Amino acid sequence: MGRVRLGAGWQSPAAMPRRRLAGIFGVSAVFAALVAIFSSYSAHQVWGTTAACGYGLAAVAVLGWKARGVDAGLALSFGGALVAPLGWMAAKSIEQPEVAVVARSALTLIHHGTPYPGAAALAATQDPNAYNPYLPVMALFGLPRAIFGNGLLTDPRIWFGAVFLVVFWYALRQGGSRDPWRWAVLIATSPFIAFELAVGGTDVPMVAFLCLGFAFLIAIPRGGEGGSSPLRPAELPRPVLAGLALGVAAAMKATAWPAVLVAIALLAVRDGKRAVVVFTVTTLAVVAAFVGPFVLHPKALFENTIKFPLGLAHVTSQASSPLPGHDIASMGHLGHTIVVVLLAIAGLVVAVSLVVRPPRTVPRAVLLLAGAMTLMFVLAPSTRFGYLIYPATLVLWLLAVVAGHRRRDEAIIPDPGVPPASSRTRCRTSSASRPAA
Repeated sequence: MGRVRLGAGWQSPAAMPRRRLAGIFGVSAVFAALVAIFSSYSAHQVWGTTAACGYGLAAVAVLGWKARGVDAGLALSFGGALVAPLGWMAAKSIEQPEVAVVARSALTLIHHGTPYPGAAALAATQDPNAYNPYLPVMALFGLPRAIFGNGLLTDPRIWFGAVFLVVFWYALRQGGSRDPWRWAVLIATSPFIAFELAVGGTDVPMVAFLCLGFAFLIAIPRGGEGGSSPLRPAELPRPVLAGLALGVAAAMKATAWPAVLVAIALLAVRDGKRAVVVFTVTTLAVVAAFVGPFVLHPKALFENTIKFPLGLAHVTSQASSPLPGHDIASMGHLGHTIVVVLLAIAGLVVAVSLVVRPPRTVPRAVLLLAGAMTLMFVLAPSTRFGYLIYPATLVLWLLAVVAGHRRRDEAIIPDPGVPPASSRTRCRTSSASRPAA
């Protein structure tokens, strides 16, 4: 496989052809309008209406204002698709149930020392929103509301968004993306992120930490930003920093755990046993620090974070969508058993692929993870289209990062047919020093 090459227009949103960027906003406007028209849920309607206006104005600005059209378009889409609907719904407490679940878990943490309701309380309820399927880090986003009460600035979604923007920008920067702030704003205002964040948002900060973890696994050339300077041997990857980032994600939601396994496979084949040990120990230490204290009540942890998401509790999740896993599980006990078996087979296939043909580069690892997550969400018994935010955001992050490495892509996507720069240098040096026959 040769090196991935992208045109200069992909290196930054500001460098994109105006029609292409306007087309992105135009398609987003159509999607938002369809949400506003066909959704029966008030929060979705609010987002769709304001976002369609924001995207439409952004497209006009990009095409009509040559000097500042790109920045104006980004600002209009950011305001219309994210700030306005999120601010309005946060002020009016219009939210999907998972936002209240996060806030209640923080309140439970303060008063009872655990974010999870006990087994006795769960046995007496038929409300699926009484369960807390998230891991302990997620409860931290609910602390402002638990401490200060309802309000615009105490809404968990405000903190979901703030953490996403900062962490995702840093992931772009660490990955070598050029113009990371514009990329961060463009991706944050895409329907993948903006819609999810405005109405619920629990998945948004976690996917940012996934991107950051893999950004730390990219070997950046010592030459810095590249340009005219020759490519120097790559620096060692940063398994400790990657372990910290993926450890936080893994202590936030169980959906991050496959990313840890993919990272281990990448490090094993590329960097050796020591890197694997350092990364694994760091990741487990972070997870243990956040989850360990609540293992003292293992039954509550098991009921909320394992049995309920798998559909094994006496109350089933309200998450639904016309995806195969949900449709098959709705056929009854046999259907649910079939879905669980299919999930186990899919997991086994992915695990075998990690052993037989492990990813040797970050892009391959990220694409493998995106594919595995897509398969997992399609087959999950309790799922919704919003979960596809994970593979979509991972691919968008990778696109922005690969574009930033256009002139120095040996650092991120080495060509197997071409020796690394350091090897070529050693060969030339050896040839020059060899005495003539």
